Amino acid sequence: MSAESISEPFMEPGQDPIDLLIAIEEASQAPIRPEYIEGTVLVPPQPEHRHNAGAVKLTVQFHAAGFDLAGVNNGYRVAHQDGRTRALLVPDFCICRREPTDLDEAYRRTRRGWYPIDLIALVGEVTSSDHETDTGPKLRTCAAADVPVHVLVDRHAKKACCHPAPVEGRCTTRTEVDLGRPLPLPEPYPTLDTAPFPD
Repeated sequence: MSAESISEPFMEPGQDPIDLLIAIEEASQAPIRPEYIEGTVLVPPQPEHRHNAGAVKLTVQFHAAGFDLAGVNNGYRVAHQDGRTRALLVPDFCICRREPTDLDEAYRRTRRGWYPIDLIALVGEVTSSDHETDTGPKLRTCAAADVPVHVLVDRHAKKACCHPAPVEGRCTTRTEVDLGRPLPLPEPYPTLDTAPFPD
């Protein structure tokens, strides 16, 4: 199964993509958390056990290394300079720069469940059957939003990679290893054990 895409023209002029995602969530019989990336609504496939277990094991590694603000399943909003919604992302795991402040929580309430993207210091994705989304549009969107570190576990290519420090909104360097090998991350982060993702 691959992600089902609905292109932007289905929205009314001036409609916030958040409204469209809420309508899709309410219409679905299965629990879903759609995303809005590069002008397209994406409804990711339901992740299977190995995907979720691997993402949790990576998050636990961050916690064990003292990164208590590592987490999963929160939604983050990228805004245009004029304040309109540019993207709505739900990373598989992330590390926040800070504990959400009262201002961050007010933003989340106003944006109906979406935190500001500048809360994220590190974002991570574990590919599913829709691996093209994680390796393309999501990576580009996080880089354009200046998320400092992007970790990608590409189960399709059997690789894990880290894209540190975007330059002018683009990932220009990366470290890549075969799955099962340690993935070095930039300071102050630990080297990640990618063994939770066997062949």
